[in-house]
Amino acid sequence: MSLAKDLILFSSDFTLEVKKKKIMNMLIIDATNENILLGLISNKNVYTVTHINSKKNYDKLTILINKFLLKYKTNLNKIKRIYVNRGPGSYAGIRNSLSIVKAIHLSNQIDYYSYSSFDFRDKKNIKDEPNNLKNLIELPNLCNKYNVKKNLIKPIYLS
Repeated sequence: MSLAKDLILFSSDFTLEVKKKKIMNMLIIDATNENILLGLISNKNVYTVTHINSKKNYDKLTILINKFLLKYKTNLNKIKRIYVNRGPGSYAGIRNSLSIVKAIHLSNQIDYYSYSSFDFRDKKNIKDEPNNLKNLIELPNLCNKYNVKKNLIKPIYLS
């Protein structure tokens, strides 16, 4: 009888631990360079895709984001935060990505963080490559550490 009771307690503890584990999905959008970079951080995994930075892709950026999320079996309802690069870089890319992030925020109440490589200048491990995989996984921690403001956008355009 004691063994059965112990198994039931173990089983309920195990179920409780499985339920506690929450998957944190974060979306990264960077349209400042030659390619549009979309990144998804799901727990410790990072998934990325790039598209040519062109007017054609700006017009369908929301479709590209949706297809990207569906590929990794998620959607905007499961995204907890969005990180968007505000520049410096392509004026049209920055403008379009920021507009889309604001629209997603308004419609889905997802918090966003608008970062720039300038925000992390003092960080020795950050390279100039914004789509470096190591930098992407580090991005949420860097935004916290360097106090990148939530839901605030101040674009940096190249003139």
